[in-house]
Amino acid sequence: MIDFTTTANITAAEALTLPGLLELRAKRSPDAPAYHQYQSDQNRWQTWTWGEIGREVGRWQRALAREGLDPGDRVAILLANAVEWVCFEQAALALGLVVVPLYPWDSPENLAYLLTDSGTRLLFTGSWEQWHPLAAHVPSSAQLHRVLLLTKPDQGAAATSDITFTAISSWLVDTGAQPLPRPTRDPDALATLVYTSGTTGPPKGVMLSHTNILANAEAILKVINCTPGDILLSFLPLSHAFERTVGYYTPMMAGCSVAYSRSMEQLAEDLRTVRPTILISVPRIYEKVYAQVRRQLDTRPFLVQRLFALTLWAGWRHFEAIQGRAHSSLAIEKLLHPLLHHLVARKILDRLGGRIRLAVSGGAPLLESVSRFFLSLGLPLIQGYGLTEASPVVSTNMPGCNLPASVGRPLPGVDCRIGADSELLVKGPGVMLGYWNQPERTREAIDAEGWLHTGDQAAMETGIIHLRGRLKEIIVTSTGEKVAPVDLELLIVTDPLVDHVMVVGEARPYLAALLVPRQEAWEALARKNGVDPDAPSSLQAQDIQETVLLRLKGILHAFPAHAQIRAVALLRDEWSIANGLLTPTLKLKRAVIEERYREVIDGLYRGHDLPA
Repeated sequence: MIDFTTTANITAAEALTLPGLLELRAKRSPDAPAYHQYQSDQNRWQTWTWGEIGREVGRWQRALAREGLDPGDRVAILLANAVEWVCFEQAALALGLVVVPLYPWDSPENLAYLLTDSGTRLLFTGSWEQWHPLAAHVPSSAQLHRVLLLTKPDQGAAATSDITFTAISSWLVDTGAQPLPRPTRDPDALATLVYTSGTTGPPKGVMLSHTNILANAEAILKVINCTPGDILLSFLPLSHAFERTVGYYTPMMAGCSVAYSRSMEQLAEDLRTVRPTILISVPRIYEKVYAQVRRQLDTRPFLVQRLFALTLWAGWRHFEAIQGRAHSSLAIEKLLHPLLHHLVARKILDRLGGRIRLAVSGGAPLLESVSRFFLSLGLPLIQGYGLTEASPVVSTNMPGCNLPASVGRPLPGVDCRIGADSELLVKGPGVMLGYWNQPERTREAIDAEGWLHTGDQAAMETGIIHLRGRLKEIIVTSTGEKVAPVDLELLIVTDPLVDHVMVVGEARPYLAALLVPRQEAWEALARKNGVDPDAPSSLQAQDIQETVLLRLKGILHAFPAHAQIRAVALLRDEWSIANGLLTPTLKLKRAVIEERYREVIDGLYRGHDLPA
């Protein structure tokens, strides 16, 4: 039996650096579980203790020290979440190297840009198949000289390259008792370059120090209780600052264990197998579960639908009573809510493993109705706010102080204020060192007083932050009306018909939308309107267009007339990370989508008068 009482949180001052954090954790709780990973060759889940991870990182560190790299040199990781990701990153950081995390499903062109822009000298990736599409885009002037692979390289193809390719199995030779190289101990040194998603332009390399990240993780643990008995299921990419700080360094600081999901396709099964106590996700995952439940509910008898509605009503009353914002009757608290929770809500929560005590949403705004849905079912869901440039968490709701319409209060040690144009400004130990090789962009982002300009519009009420949209994403129609498209999109995407949607209308007379329907829902809608769902012309059928517009009108009924959708283009295309239309955190790449569908958008306004 592991004594979890001996694994208290490690402070930033104690750790000093990120490799110092692992070193302390391995010493403080060597026999406690650290990571769980599915081993496909053994058809089972394997568990590593903190002590085992510490020793394994030492092996990687000795191997990496032989590369002759200097402190400050950049090394990149192009790999799915795995124990190997952790070992390589920790080994590199201990040697004073700067880690550049890359998204495995990013486009070859963008990956080559990031490798070149960062001056990466060594890349660690999964397989030759993962490297091959990238190879043609890496210029000869790039500083990359070695690629480490989890599997064996293609020797014939490798022989024609100036880059050396090595399999990890031969690279990680037994180094015996060779002393470890002296680890870096400078907390203010550059630890990592985290490239932004580039929703509105080329990616920028955000420079974060050891102190930036450790201070952010420590502040999170001051308001969110994590215990060594907790287990997280990690499925968001470690390449993203949100998952890396909240789902990697914070658990290490608290002594929690982390299980790495096999894939997004196997996430549902992994949730039931791992049964995590803490779930960290972007809104898109919660939205998908919400939409799936709604689709299934639409096919159920009227009485079942009414029972579900009653469950949500009683659950919300219970939640508001716990928050001290409402009084709940004895009948609801003692009889109705427990009964409905057992009969209805528990079945949905069991899909998420059945024992989640904290669910976190970040990386993008979460629609209040989706948050209320899960809170009413009894899922303790909190929403926070942050950005890569702040390491990344700025504010968060807390289980005992949870206002779903907000992103909560600033973390301890983080100052926030509202600047010109209602822009949220942030100051604190997590604010980045700057943008890599872009001093002018750095000066634009961080003013002379040290305030980080987030680009997000917000309001603060009694210290609680309410987001109002992105400054650069506000649509100004030709009539002078201003609309935040995200507010509309968040509502529209909750409709079971909608997979993706983007609202357009900049300098146009009215708003329109590009809409990608879900396949099953589209087929049902098409047949209901008497058209062949597989016929290309069915997307433009008048009855379909009128039905969808009427549906959008119902969804957006609370918005003013100038914020209504007056034209829509239905698309059968896939919007994904792989084809460059979504960022790795599933946000819309607006500029890219607008360019790809420029003719379609023009057609939404060509010959159309402003409807009454």
